Amino acid sequence: MPPKSETADRLGWAWPELPPGELGPPSPRFAARLATAPLAPVTLPSGDRIRAVVRHEDLRTVLAHSAASRDLRYEGAPRLTKGMSLEDNPTSILNMDPPEHTRLRRILSGTFTPRQIEGWRPRVHEITAGLIDGVAAAPGPVDLVEAFAFPLPSLVICELMGVPVEDQPRFRHWTEVFLSTADASGEDRMAAAMEFAGYAAELVAAHRGRPGDAPEDLIDVLVRARDEDDRLSEDELVALVLGLILAGHETTASQISRGALRLLSHPERWAALAADPELVPAAVEEILRYDGPGGYGVLRRMTERVELSGGAVEAGEAVFLMLPAGNLDPEVFPEPERFDVARFAGERAPDGSLEGARRHHLSFGHGPHYCLGANLARMELQEAFGALATRLPGLSLAGPATAVPWVGEAVIHRPVELPVVVRR
Repeated sequence: MPPKSETADRLGWAWPELPPGELGPPSPRFAARLATAPLAPVTLPSGDRIRAVVRHEDLRTVLAHSAASRDLRYEGAPRLTKGMSLEDNPTSILNMDPPEHTRLRRILSGTFTPRQIEGWRPRVHEITAGLIDGVAAAPGPVDLVEAFAFPLPSLVICELMGVPVEDQPRFRHWTEVFLSTADASGEDRMAAAMEFAGYAAELVAAHRGRPGDAPEDLIDVLVRARDEDDRLSEDELVALVLGLILAGHETTASQISRGALRLLSHPERWAALAADPELVPAAVEEILRYDGPGGYGVLRRMTERVELSGGAVEAGEAVFLMLPAGNLDPEVFPEPERFDVARFAGERAPDGSLEGARRHHLSFGHGPHYCLGANLARMELQEAFGALATRLPGLSLAGPATAVPWVGEAVIHRPVELPVVVRR
């Protein structure tokens, strides 16, 4: 196994074969895998070693294939992390195959349609403006992670679901412990998961006891699906509440943090966006492509033999789908290592949407498990970077980009803090 790079050591990286770039992931070694080793093995942070799918075409094939199973609870199944992991919960929608997955997804789908999410945009705009006011009023350097990136999606998901805002520190702590691959032990992650599940159960109970004339939120919708329509088990209900809170704040917060670092580390990128805020939707798609949400990928087990461009995956074999590598595939994205806020600007559909970008990058997945919250996350990112570009065009890093500390061992990779200065 090759040694870690100096950058990997500095960032506390858990992927020795795939060291990060100077400013964190993605790994510069993706290019070699794409060109010459499209199904080469990779050692996961857990120590398990399995083959990794990296090419864009192959990733789309597996993600959309009916033989790609999320059930990884068999004896000897690989894990991303040591000890308890995301793959262990049989009631989580993330670990279900059809028809169970289809049933749960159908319950949630109406809440996350483009039309429903657009109805939330004015409120997200208002929340974003309030947070920007705080950043702008800071007398000195401000941590953009704590002042903006985390509060924004946390406040939004709290309102959408009906979660008390004052509980943010609790579920953020549980999320960080549960998603850690090194800083927390397996016992710590188990304890955090159990406390989080208990909290989700308390939220469900509180919503059941609410007055009938209270405004309906997403937890109310899920409780009704359980109590009135019998479309959910109680365990599935609690797992959905937990999963939506976790995904609704952590992944979007990490994306804002990484995207801001990527833009501000090269002032000309930020200047281009600030000079032309119309580029914000395209810039968001480029941020998603280059530095998409989540870690390095997801696990799948094939229930039948599948032929890919890089070779065959046998029935019963588990593979690691390295989605960020697919987003850097030169067969799909010319000069993929170049971060270009205008890359997707010319790919608008007749209705003005960036359909070309949405069709190409894999940051929200593909196929039946395509991220349910993609529309919400995309809208939040547009509001976040739109507000930063228009309200704080003089924003800059408070120090060298290479000095920004990262959470490198976690399932979700992000800067720990991002000190910035507002120049007026």
